Amino acid sequence: MAKTNPLTFIQQVRAETAKVVWPTRREVTVSTIMVLILSTLTAVFFFLVDWLIRTGLAGVLGLVG
Repeated sequence: MAKTNPLTFIQQVRAETAKVVWPTRREVTVSTIMVLILSTLTAVFFFLVDWLIRTGLAGVLGLVG
């Protein structure tokens, strides 16, 4: 493996970082809102599925609570 001078390494890192296309504030905001909405919908979905399974199982087994 070739050894790289620390100065050369830093220059290469800066050059690669300059190529990155950073998201705009609007893109980050929209993405964050979408993640929050989809996470909430997923949580509600699994809550309802869990509730239905629990209720159905309790009905089938005749559990006394």
